[in-house]
Amino acid sequence: MLLYVVVSNGSSPGRQGFCMAVNAAGAMEGSIGGGIMEHKFVELAKEQLKEQATRDKQQEGLLKKQVHDKSAAINQSGMICSGEQTILLYPVKQQDNETVEQLIASIEQYKNGTVQLSSQGLSFSAAIPAVDYYFSMTENNEWVYKEKTGYKNHLYIVGGGHCALALSKLMREMDYYIVVYEDRENLHTVSQNTFAHEIIIVEDYTALSFHIASGRNQYVVVMTVGYRSDDMAIRSLLDKQFTYFGVLGSKKKMEELFITYREEGFEENLLQRINTPIGLAISSKTPEEIAVSIAAQIIQVKNQSI
Repeated sequence: MLLYVVVSNGSSPGRQGFCMAVNAAGAMEGSIGGGIMEHKFVELAKEQLKEQATRDKQQEGLLKKQVHDKSAAINQSGMICSGEQTILLYPVKQQDNETVEQLIASIEQYKNGTVQLSSQGLSFSAAIPAVDYYFSMTENNEWVYKEKTGYKNHLYIVGGGHCALALSKLMREMDYYIVVYEDRENLHTVSQNTFAHEIIIVEDYTALSFHIASGRNQYVVVMTVGYRSDDMAIRSLLDKQFTYFGVLGSKKKMEELFITYREEGFEENLLQRINTPIGLAISSKTPEEIAVSIAAQIIQVKNQSI
């Protein structure tokens, strides 16, 4: 059984796109928000799967609204955090096997696509949707849920040193396709980086203008070995539009760079796109602590833009 949060409002613990899979034996993967509500739906999924095994007719998808308020007259979830969410329970059928295989192959190849669940069944397309999530329902209770599959965000790390290694490791656990760029061959921290999806060695950082395109859900962190290489990377990317653009460097170094850019006539609105000092102010010292502060700021920007 596939369980999807197709709608969420307010302080709902499960946000649109949260999903999980449950089988009749109780094995599961993913989450729709946790707590007593999730436990209740896991048990419901197991019960429906066991019932389906004894029926000739296969079950169809089921939508259930949950209100996280004990004063609600109906659809109480058992939680008191306020907000609402609508959960879809979709029993995977024998005829869905080919679609599931297509979906798995696309994800394993790090490609984007569209998974669709509707009252007509499960389908997959290699076409990339305009939005990450979409749900609609007609007055006749005909419904459709679509989701962009694969990684929804791209993180480009310019520089492959210790901080890049720590940031790659941390961000690998989240919904980011990670690419590291470095201009030094045989760097030991690059060889240790098994967390980035791609590592690209460039002749110099002017090449970034060809490698990294503007776009929504594009996140760029510059953390090269020094002042000159930082400057080269910034100049290559400054005219592009990203959801997040941060540069790791001391306050003094960044002030000097900004003075130079202003003297050269760079527009102020371009400079204001750069997050520096990078990361949240948590007095981080080690590469791992610095990675936490940068990751937290990226997450903050991502969720504010939703």
